[in-house]
Amino acid sequence: MKITSTSCICPVLVCLCFVQRCYGTAHHSSIKVTRNQTKHIEGETEVHHRPKRGWVWNQFFVLEEHMGPDPQYVGKLHSNSDKGDGSVKYILTGEGAGTIFIIDDTTGDIHSTKSLDREQKTHYVLHAQAIDRRTNKPLEPESEFIIKVQDINDNAPKFTDGPYIVTVPEMSDMGTSVLQVTATDADDPTYGNSARVVYSILQGQPYFSVDPKTGVIRTALHNMDREAREHYSVVIQAKDMAGQVGGLSGSTTVNITLTDVNDNPPRFPQKHYQLYVPESAQVGSAVGKIKANDADTGSNADMTYSIINGDGIGIFSISTDKETREGILSLKKPLNYEKKKSYTLTIEGANTHLDFRFSHLGPFKDATMLKIIVGDVDEPPLFSMPSYIMEVYENAKIGTVVGTVLAQDPDSANSLVRYVTGHSIKEICFKPSLQSVHGKTKYIPVCFADNPGLLSHVTVGIRVLDVNDNPPELAREYDIVVCENSKPGQVIHTISATDKDDFANGPRFNFFLDERLSINPNFTLKDNEDNTASILTRRRRFSRTIQDVYYLPIMISDGGIPSLSSSSTLTVRVCACERDGRVRTCHAEAFLSSAGLSTGALIAILLCVVILLAIVVLFITLRRSKKEPLIISEEDVRENVVTYDDEGGGEEDTEAFDITALRNPSAAEELKYRRDIRPEVKLTPRHQTLSPLESIDVQEFIKQKLAEADLDPSVPPYDSLQTYAYEGQRSEAGSISSLDSATTQSDQDYHFLGDWGPEFKKLAELYGEIESERTT
Repeated sequence: MKITSTSCICPVLVCLCFVQRCYGTAHHSSIKVTRNQTKHIEGETEVHHRPKRGWVWNQFFVLEEHMGPDPQYVGKLHSNSDKGDGSVKYILTGEGAGTIFIIDDTTGDIHSTKSLDREQKTHYVLHAQAIDRRTNKPLEPESEFIIKVQDINDNAPKFTDGPYIVTVPEMSDMGTSVLQVTATDADDPTYGNSARVVYSILQGQPYFSVDPKTGVIRTALHNMDREAREHYSVVIQAKDMAGQVGGLSGSTTVNITLTDVNDNPPRFPQKHYQLYVPESAQVGSAVGKIKANDADTGSNADMTYSIINGDGIGIFSISTDKETREGILSLKKPLNYEKKKSYTLTIEGANTHLDFRFSHLGPFKDATMLKIIVGDVDEPPLFSMPSYIMEVYENAKIGTVVGTVLAQDPDSANSLVRYVTGHSIKEICFKPSLQSVHGKTKYIPVCFADNPGLLSHVTVGIRVLDVNDNPPELAREYDIVVCENSKPGQVIHTISATDKDDFANGPRFNFFLDERLSINPNFTLKDNEDNTASILTRRRRFSRTIQDVYYLPIMISDGGIPSLSSSSTLTVRVCACERDGRVRTCHAEAFLSSAGLSTGALIAILLCVVILLAIVVLFITLRRSKKEPLIISEEDVRENVVTYDDEGGGEEDTEAFDITALRNPSAAEELKYRRDIRPEVKLTPRHQTLSPLESIDVQEFIKQKLAEADLDPSVPPYDSLQTYAYEGQRSEAGSISSLDSATTQSDQDYHFLGDWGPEFKKLAELYGEIESERTT
């Protein structure tokens, strides 16, 4: 089979042939090419000659974006078996066969019916086969070939990331790289120059340039100054076809901003400044501002201010406001117009962040002269001291001079000074309201004025000195206990004292017994010389039965001048104690333990008695609440004999028995168990269909329950039903039940009831009256 192809791009005819494989020596195919001819016999294992180079046999080419009215011719399929008589039929299958590509089954011509776009699909894989039109048998094996879409320049370059925003430091060297832009072209880069892009700059010259091949943007000038121009807008163009005429192009914008560097030193707008400051300005307050200008921005414009010279270095200070970049001049010491009327300062402003690349543009600092004029102000008087401390004894008499304060007017006029403390005197006199204790200091504000509008204030502290006028006393009320088994010389308690006076007139304290009294035979007192004293016993053993309370008078003196003393009486109680000295009891009921029983033993005995009484009461209560047994016969416990002490009321007695219990089967559904044994088998509840109350046969009901009880192993072995509504058929007397007796006629003669004894007398009288009524 032979395939030929014609392209409108190529000036010559291109023949592309399929090679048919031969499965025997009797059949083979040959390929004819228009220009370069090669003869190749398939089936041979070696080739004895080198053929000339021909076209690729398994590819067709079709031009993209075909806009003509007729289908575009692609190529031709031809088989050597085709004699031109129409007996060979060509079949085309694969991608786009029948929709995009059609074939003339007689001639083998292939046409494209649609406009193709290489950017959407670059090639199509199809299969061709030649068959016999009459027998539909293949004349050659199926062959595969490719139709490639031939590219044309129909896509312009595009900048996918634009527009761009980029920065570059000012004062950069020429040729400094700024940014690399890249444009993409959707055309085939392997065919022609459709995708070969060249870059050029349309706007931004002469400040920037672009590499035509790589798209790298660079600075084109030296020392580009941000302070002169900060923003640049550069337009870059990308053109395909290697920049030739007719190529397509695309452009993008690159916004370039110059970033600041520290290339400008600070400068004061003036070389001399003058500032007026009143002498009444407060120390630490801001009295003025000064600022140096810096053309840079951000941290490159940061600066600090300092005073480098002048006669006011010790009077004024300067600091930097980081937000406004101003120098804040503050007052370190108070001003006095009468002493100095002006000051001169040299102030310097210097950058804090230096860039040594631009040090040749420096120095990055500047200085200016500041003259400060001190203004005269009518000042208030001044005290000789910022505060006063005075002392007075607490027992001083009224009118005693405590101290003196002094104030002067600093102005040159030296006006008259008036003092005010609530009374118009210069000397602070002692008043009764100032009396205090413990050496506390009381502060009194004192002010003076040289005119009604100018006041000065000072604080006078008056310390009240202590006088020994309070005797010592016990620190608290003491509860002193002595054990009955105490030994001589044993410390039973330690006491201490307090004094309202100051430390100088208070401790140290001396403890001793009153020498005017006789020697105490029971207790003594020992001064520990640390403002405490110990109470000791003088003899062995104490007895509560003899005396349970002792009194010990003591004396306490302080260390003041003159010394003061006081007397107190201590109460000592006698108590029973354990061997380790712990107090057991001090009360009278403790004498009960003299028999040998302790308090714990008595409590345990009492608790046992209460428990026994509770058990007895509980036992009696249970005995009384216990019910009488149903069977009280002593002859045979298996007998179901119930003894009654009174006779029933007969039919008129409606309270003795309720017949509903027999007529209602649901009342008997509940299982009854013996009280003297425990059932071994747990039965499941029996469910029966209940009949209406009117259709119940009492006899059948009783028989049914009897049968269930006989078959149930958990039921007691005897019947304990106490009330019967039916006796059975074997009784000669018949039923004695009064059920339905009012509506049923009976021929029974009840006269024999009179022969049964006095127990049936009432019953005989009752039924005898009924019989007499029937006969009448």
